[in-house]
Amino acid sequence: MNIIEKSITLHDGRVITLETGKLAKQADGAVMLKMGNTMLLATVVSAQEAGPDVDFMPLSVDYKEKFSAIGRFPGGFTRREGKASDYEVLVSRLIDRALRPLFPDDYHAETFVQVTLYSADEESMPDSLAGLAASAAIAVSDITFHGPISEVRVARINGELVINPTCSQLANADLDIMVGATYENLTVSGTKDAVMMVEAGANEVSEQEMLDAIKFAHTAIKDQCLVQKELAEAVGKAKRTYCHEVNDEELRKDVWAKCYQKAYDVARQCNADKHLRSELLHQVGEDYMASLPEEEREAKKMMVSRYYHDVEKEAMRRMILDEGVRLDGRTTEQIRPIWCEVGSLPGPHGSSIFTRGETQSLSTVTLGTKLDEKIIDEATEQGKERFLLHYNFPPFSTGEARPSRGVGRREIGHGNLAHRALKRMIPTDFPYTIRVVSDILESNGSSSMATVCAGTLALMDAGVPMKKPVTGIAMGLITDKGCEKYAVLSDILGDEDHLGDMDFKVTGTVDGITATQMDIKVDGLPYEILEKALDQAKRGRMHIMNIITETLPAPRPDLKPHAPRIQTIIIDKDQIGAVIGPGGKIIQDIQEKSGATINIEEVDNKGIVDIAASNADSINMALARIRAIVVRPEEGEVYEGVVKSIMPFGAFVEILPGKDGLLHVSEIDYKRIEKVEDVLKEGDRIQVKLLEIDKKTGKQIMDLLHQVVLKNGIMLLIVTHDLDIAKTCNTIFEMDGGRLQCVKYDS
Repeated sequence: MNIIEKSITLHDGRVITLETGKLAKQADGAVMLKMGNTMLLATVVSAQEAGPDVDFMPLSVDYKEKFSAIGRFPGGFTRREGKASDYEVLVSRLIDRALRPLFPDDYHAETFVQVTLYSADEESMPDSLAGLAASAAIAVSDITFHGPISEVRVARINGELVINPTCSQLANADLDIMVGATYENLTVSGTKDAVMMVEAGANEVSEQEMLDAIKFAHTAIKDQCLVQKELAEAVGKAKRTYCHEVNDEELRKDVWAKCYQKAYDVARQCNADKHLRSELLHQVGEDYMASLPEEEREAKKMMVSRYYHDVEKEAMRRMILDEGVRLDGRTTEQIRPIWCEVGSLPGPHGSSIFTRGETQSLSTVTLGTKLDEKIIDEATEQGKERFLLHYNFPPFSTGEARPSRGVGRREIGHGNLAHRALKRMIPTDFPYTIRVVSDILESNGSSSMATVCAGTLALMDAGVPMKKPVTGIAMGLITDKGCEKYAVLSDILGDEDHLGDMDFKVTGTVDGITATQMDIKVDGLPYEILEKALDQAKRGRMHIMNIITETLPAPRPDLKPHAPRIQTIIIDKDQIGAVIGPGGKIIQDIQEKSGATINIEEVDNKGIVDIAASNADSINMALARIRAIVVRPEEGEVYEGVVKSIMPFGAFVEILPGKDGLLHVSEIDYKRIEKVEDVLKEGDRIQVKLLEIDKKTGKQIMDLLHQVVLKNGIMLLIVTHDLDIAKTCNTIFEMDGGRLQCVKYDS
């Protein structure tokens, strides 16, 4: 067994260890990453040959967490790990987006990367380590790869940037960004920094602050890439040879010679209708195929398709780079026409339509109570989420005739981006659970950003008091070899995303960025381009913001009539049980009779009671019942009580719901009475006055003629006769074995 280890020391002294040669040795590459008690096993296996007619990189990346990693049982009936959670899907996407562009263009063998969390602790965050582990596994394998890469998280905490913060540190961060990058981009002239992937959420940071965080991350990434290279050299495994493409250079030249100008002319028509443009471009390829001898067509079909795709791509790119004209005729910074409306649907609590060009989102908002919160039950995270955003991408949005197959990675990823963009603008004290649903009805680029804009309008239409409206825009990039000439595109089309080099989404308010997501298809971008893209994105966001605020300047002053109302009151911690009652009897009775929904939770040693209903009468009825239960008698106050029961030694009097007191027989009247029944009977209403509560001793100190000691240590004065004829006395009582006993009397 040849075990090889390399270590990386972070700035705060924590050590990351990469180990290979011990586990999963039949995989093409396997590395165990360790940091503290967190351990991730990354493996990679790639087929030796590509499948028939495969002309793309069939890469599959999966991130899995074992519940045993943290000493927990999985939920569900089977008690075993099942379908990937949203979090696992999101981490898988983070890894995939950094790795995919770095495989050779002609490498088409099916490749599987799997990262599994086998051990975890409460502070180390595995998502910031998963990309490093995956890249290290590829580095020690024989698979050709233009890496290594690494991914790190950068958080800004109290104004300081921190690499891979702990969970507790991240809770106080105003900037949370994941960055994936290589050490350098050796494919361009000179040596330039190469950022591959960015994913961020923030509290309205500036473009420069975002760029500074990316640069800070890249410094740490470079160190981690160097260690991976050392690990690969120590393993010493030679990279495999492969031949996954059959090419015909003469055919390639012929396709370019006969199709390029025709494709360029179609692109130069600047047709805004993507379906018409696609049909015209497709026809150019079909005409070329028809020109080939019939007996050669089938054999050359795949190669012609591949070569013509390159022709389309280059025609579009040259038109933009050389003429500054895009496929739909816009300039590089021009935003497509926008129209939007709010209150489109009467049933939801809020709704909107946002249309930008051929991209359209219909978004709705539903308001609920704490009972509607999403329960998070994952291996490394448990809790609840009160702001939900769901993104749906049905096939008809692109004109495809195929069935919907449920929620995929695209839906999860795009929904998460919009969620991060909007969440920080929802007030933390807003008592409702919020669900935003974005249905994409048309799609031609930037549907996630349409979701952000439509979501903002729907939230404001619902009366959610957003701190500020949020808008988003997707930026594209066209470069020539070496990035010597480039064009940054605002509000990209679907074709510009497909044929371009970058998809950089930026969301924010008028005061700063709230979320970003960047994917690139080249092997890295210099900071100069990133800076220009961020600056251009800001101008685009402000243009869209003006249209949003013209449509709806501010959140509605009130909720829709059919939206639930929530009244929140705070009670003492020790009163929670009284409101709930034995076995939930009291709270269930209140809900049944009032029609309201009541939720109680303990926060900071206080009881937070939320009362929700669609009408004020239900809320008021429940509120009155609860206040009657939790109200405390106050010293000096006079209460009207009801005699609840008669005992030989006195009478029990209810002064407030659930609060009974004992009126001793000696204190019922100024003269001696033999039987309580001679003076009082059950149901009598009498007045009582609270004199004093001694919280320290528990003794009841009373004054004046008619007194009663409550069960809870409350002293009462009962007024049954004219005070002018009352005699004065001072009496001290204390509880002895459950009985009221006089210990001092002064006449």
